[in-house]
Amino acid sequence: MNKQLVIQTEDLEPGPAAWLAQRVELARCPADDPRFADLLVRAAGLVVRTYTRVDAAMLEQGTNLKVVARAGVALENIDLEACKARGIAVVHAPGANTRAVVEYVTSLMLNALRSRTTLTRPILGDDWHATRKQYFENPQVGDLTLGLLGFGRIGSAMARVGAALDMRVLYHDLIDIPDDARHGAHAASLNELLGEVDILSIHIDSRPSNRHFLATAEFAKMKPTVLLINTSRGFVIEPSDLAAHLRSHPETRALLDVHDPFEPIPAGYPLWNIPNATLFPHLAAGTTTAKTNMSWVVRDVWRVLNGEEPEFPAMRH
Repeated sequence: MNKQLVIQTEDLEPGPAAWLAQRVELARCPADDPRFADLLVRAAGLVVRTYTRVDAAMLEQGTNLKVVARAGVALENIDLEACKARGIAVVHAPGANTRAVVEYVTSLMLNALRSRTTLTRPILGDDWHATRKQYFENPQVGDLTLGLLGFGRIGSAMARVGAALDMRVLYHDLIDIPDDARHGAHAASLNELLGEVDILSIHIDSRPSNRHFLATAEFAKMKPTVLLINTSRGFVIEPSDLAAHLRSHPETRALLDVHDPFEPIPAGYPLWNIPNATLFPHLAAGTTTAKTNMSWVVRDVWRVLNGEEPEFPAMRH
């Protein structure tokens, strides 16, 4: 019996890829490869990660597609409505990178708050004491308030981190979180959150209403010394407004792992070359464990192709 064809457009970890290849005809082919169009015509499955856009035009060519898999969590690069209209299942890997992102946000926060230096030569006498003294002005993390915009898997895990560090933790979410699931964090209105926190970590999702959720009016409510960390989606921040705010508030700092417009970041990005904006190339989920967890979305690809219900559907038909 002929195996069904699945196209893999971006990297998967070798183990999950080999597992799927035992069950289907697996073709590794980027979407911009000249071979892609011919493969797509007969493909039953498509596995993508971050940089493959699955839109209506692509789906029109994939007349035999049964399943589109995102080896990751967010789904903004996949047109869910177009898939639904064509009866194509969409699967993903929620929770696969939670621990990696939490570790990353924690490291960014602590590195930003505890400045330090290394020794490259002997320092004696008064120079030794002067060097030490200039790094004794750091705040103590437990004296600060951590704000979490969004309280899903990652936001709630960050609340546990904040509690372990003896921080006051506030969160804002659309959903009413039960007391026993808050991990010591306190619910706050958006205005309270923006106005009271020393560190604001963003963990909201990709729904259209979250586009440019934080803009000039929201930045104006924050403390002038706030540390802003975004590892969620680039488009939740209006980049030109943030650039203007950072220029006029030099004590505000922004650590940005995701960006708008979509990555790679173009030359005209408003946040280039702003001293108090630190830009990272989308590293939060960059651990071997997280990548392996995300790659195991192939199990749901096989379930769908085998006529079974997937474990992690992105939508219900």
